[in-house]
Amino acid sequence: MSHSPLLNLPGPSRELLDDIEAAIATAREFVTAFDPELVVIFSPDHYNGFFYRAMPPFCIGTAAEGVGDYGTYRGRLDVPADLATDCARAVLDDDVDVAISAAMQVDHGTVQPLQKLFGDATAKPVIPVFVNSVATPLGPIRRVRALGAAVGRYLASLGQRVLIIGSGGLSHDPPVPTLATAPPAALDRIVHGVPMTAEQRQARQVAVIDAAREFASGRGALAPLNPEWDHAFLDLLDTQRLSEVDEWDNSWIAEQAGNSAHEVRTWVAAFAALAAQGGYQTGNRFYRAAPELIAGFAIRTAVSAP
Repeated sequence: MSHSPLLNLPGPSRELLDDIEAAIATAREFVTAFDPELVVIFSPDHYNGFFYRAMPPFCIGTAAEGVGDYGTYRGRLDVPADLATDCARAVLDDDVDVAISAAMQVDHGTVQPLQKLFGDATAKPVIPVFVNSVATPLGPIRRVRALGAAVGRYLASLGQRVLIIGSGGLSHDPPVPTLATAPPAALDRIVHGVPMTAEQRQARQVAVIDAAREFASGRGALAPLNPEWDHAFLDLLDTQRLSEVDEWDNSWIAEQAGNSAHEVRTWVAAFAALAAQGGYQTGNRFYRAAPELIAGFAIRTAVSAP
């Protein structure tokens, strides 16, 4: 599923929020019926827990806490340390390099889906898997598929009901600072992890709201959404042609769908984890191009179908 800080901020129309909430409610029913014993979430970070002082392509948290950005949950998640460590060991044994963190900090990209699906971010044991989707340079997307497959093979060995979540995407290009463009204060944050003050967080929220309002009105410098690209990606997933992403070039993804479209890496990892068990079948399908959220917003549910 996609995420957006703007779901928790003033600005989006009631009609849009109702439409998305209805789709989330359908996904919530799917999750409730499945009643997972464990949740594994592949998610990005937006310079709230991972910084350029050391930016791994992938990281598995053996302990984690939400930072509470954009009104999401702040506090410790229920991470089963032994399982998370075993998962990291299995992924490394499967020839995929992954870091581990015993003090992972996660933001709305991880916490918002948990809250939307369970009502409480701590409702279920969860293993958070960070997939760098923002801080360039990025590795080839085929390595993301390899990560997901390795995690999926480990999960298949557990004999548990495991819910796999991919959080992010699709086409979008929100105002995220970069090494080349960040002013000094933002540079300190994205490189050294200097905490934001309450005033800076408030200023960032206002900037995001203003950017969304401007974008929705057809103004501003943000790259446009690309529903055609989004639908092609979703069709690729629905028809189990996941290996085709191995040939995708990172520059092409950004050109087609915006710099933050790299968050589809979380979807690739999640579906690769499911496909590692022999195949899958998608069910609930939702997509909406939502300029008010600066995002092509999508939700898919799927079940393993060996």
